[in-house]
Amino acid sequence: MLDHNQVCNIDNITSFSQVILPSLYSIVFIVGFVGNGLVLCVLVKYHKSLNMTDVCLFNLALSDLLFLISLPFWAHYAAISEWTFGSFMCHAVTALYMLGFYGSIFFMILMTIHRYAITVHVHTSHISKHRSVRVSIMLVLFMWALSMGTSLPTIIFSKANNISGEWTCRGEYPQGTAWKSFSYIELNVLGLIIPLSVMVFCYSRIIPVLMAMKSQKKHKAVKLIFVLVTVFFLFWMPYNIVIFLKFLHHLGYMNTCQWHQDLHMAMQWVETLAFSHCCLNPIIYAFVGQKFRNLVLKILKEWFPLCFGQCTTIVSEFSERRSAMSSHSPKLFSTKIV
Repeated sequence: MLDHNQVCNIDNITSFSQVILPSLYSIVFIVGFVGNGLVLCVLVKYHKSLNMTDVCLFNLALSDLLFLISLPFWAHYAAISEWTFGSFMCHAVTALYMLGFYGSIFFMILMTIHRYAITVHVHTSHISKHRSVRVSIMLVLFMWALSMGTSLPTIIFSKANNISGEWTCRGEYPQGTAWKSFSYIELNVLGLIIPLSVMVFCYSRIIPVLMAMKSQKKHKAVKLIFVLVTVFFLFWMPYNIVIFLKFLHHLGYMNTCQWHQDLHMAMQWVETLAFSHCCLNPIIYAFVGQKFRNLVLKILKEWFPLCFGQCTTIVSEFSERRSAMSSHSPKLFSTKIV
C-alpha cells in the first residue's frame, strides 16, 4: 500500500507517483479483472462437478478480484495524494487489499499441496465423493479464516487522518509496540518464504513422478511447473526484498533520508510488479489447460458472437483433431494438473 513519511521530503517521488501509479494500477485492474472474471464465469457456468482443483481455482480468482477491487481507490489516492473516501472506506479498502493478498497466496499453496497429494501419494489420496466435498468446504473456510486472521492487524491499524489539512489512509501502529515490525516480518514469511518453500518442495517431488510416466505430455507438465515457480519468484522476490529493507530501516539501520527516498521510489515499482501477478494467475493456472481454454472461448462466443464466433470454430476443429490423434495415448493425471 501507499506509505508516506513526514520527516524526509519526498515531493519529487510523490509527483512521479501521481503520474505513473494511476496508469499502472488501472492497467493491472482492467487486465486482471477480465481474466479472473472469465475464470469465475467458466467455473460457475460449466463446471457441474465439484473437485478440489476447481475449488482452488475459483477461490484463487475470487481472491484476486477482491485484491483488484481495491486498486482503483489506491490509484485515485496516488493521483491526488489525498484520501477522499472517509474513515470507513479506509478500513474497507484495506480489508479488500489484504484479504485478496493473503487469500491468493494461501489458495496457491493449497493448490500446490493438492497437486502433490494426487500425484505423489495418488494411492492414498482417494476418498469418498461425499467426504471430498466436505473436506474441500472445510479447507476453503479455513483458508479464508486464516486470510482474515493474518489481515486483521493491518485492517485495524489502518486509519484515515487529517495531517496538515490533507487526509491520509495508512497504518498507524501504536508507539512502543512491535506491531509494525511484525507486519513486515509477516509479509516476508507468509508472502514469500512459506509459499516458495512449499512450491519448491512439492514440485521437486512431483517432477520425478511425472518423468517416470510414459506420456508425451510429461515434458509440457514439467515446463509448466518451472513456469509456475519462476514467475512467482520473479514477481514477488523484488517486493519482499524492499519490504525487508524497509523493516531494517524501521529498526534504525540505513536510517538516512536518501535511503528513505530510495526505498519509497523502489516500492512504487516492485509493488506494481507484484500486483500484476494476479493478472497472470488466470493464464498460468486456468487458461493453459486445453479444456478450460475451450470453455473460455465458448462463453466468449455466447457473449460476443460476431467477434469470437469464427475464432472458436477454428479452435474447436483444431482441438478435435488433436484429441483424435492423442486418443490412444495415456492420460498424464487422473486429475488434471491445470
